[in-house]
Amino acid sequence: MAKPQAIKQKRYVSILILLIALLIMMFFISLSTGVIPISPSDVVKTLFNFGTEKQELVLFEFRLPGIILALLIGAGLAVSGVILQGVTQNDLADPGILGINTGAGLAVVLFIYFFQDTLSMTSSISAFIMPIFALIGAVFAAFLIYTLAWKNGVNPIRLILVGIGVNAGFSAALIIFQLKMDPQDFRQATVWLAGDIWSANWNFVLALLPWILFLIPYTLHKAHGLNVLNLGDDVAAGLGSKVEHERRLLLILAVALAGACVAAGGGIAFLGLVVPHITRRIVGPTHQRIIPISTLIGALLLMMADVIGKNVLAPTEIPVGIVVAILSTPYFVYLLMKTK
Repeated sequence: MAKPQAIKQKRYVSILILLIALLIMMFFISLSTGVIPISPSDVVKTLFNFGTEKQELVLFEFRLPGIILALLIGAGLAVSGVILQGVTQNDLADPGILGINTGAGLAVVLFIYFFQDTLSMTSSISAFIMPIFALIGAVFAAFLIYTLAWKNGVNPIRLILVGIGVNAGFSAALIIFQLKMDPQDFRQATVWLAGDIWSANWNFVLALLPWILFLIPYTLHKAHGLNVLNLGDDVAAGLGSKVEHERRLLLILAVALAGACVAAGGGIAFLGLVVPHITRRIVGPTHQRIIPISTLIGALLLMMADVIGKNVLAPTEIPVGIVVAILSTPYFVYLLMKTK
């Protein structure tokens, strides 16, 4: 038994190292490419404060904040998807499908609609306020879904179905408020809801960073609870798990991660759905391994999508959420075809 376990551990470590190497490579590709190309050697020089003023401005004020935001958002949405699929025992669970993203998005659109003047005058403060609004919207959506799905406990299938219904309702409310906006705000909200790392600046990085740095490690700490819930409610209860308490706590973690990420990156769909599937096929069903690998794959996928979106039709940018959908859909179709 020890030998196969050692082989699995060695393979897991190799995958971690490979993903970190790919992230570093994609990081430098992202810094080098864009409307103003900068060679990799000049990127390294600029990072060590030996570049020109123009190169420093491009890298430190425009590209680095967007790259770091892509890393954080990709990691957060991927882990949120892992939690939701584990809690609901449903491979189709995702912050977007369940209505959590839409609830967070509705709250942010309301913030833009009612406080646009404040938003434009105090953009540095709004970067910290928007995640709070998004979290309130996400929590309200999750509370509504959980309450409506409750019937002598929460059935995972009922939770998914109620989530789809709530998502449709929030989407209708979003359309109503978008139609009442002036054209400039409407355009901003539409692009953002498509999934766009808009207003990528250091304020948004600083606002999102604490959420990711605290919530993902805490989720990893709760990985054993996710493993137990995956065995089914009856088995989990028989093993001494407080099923509803664990489910509520894990849902709060998923909601907080999704809400904070939606505030910074808009309605990026599919990422939280596809990444857990890819990860499980690579490392198996153990969440102690799924969570770290999903964190890296989510960050890598969103950074790759950001590079593609900014360069394929340059100088026009494609919203990163659309690129993620294009990249993810073929794998999802393949997955459906392989599922019996």
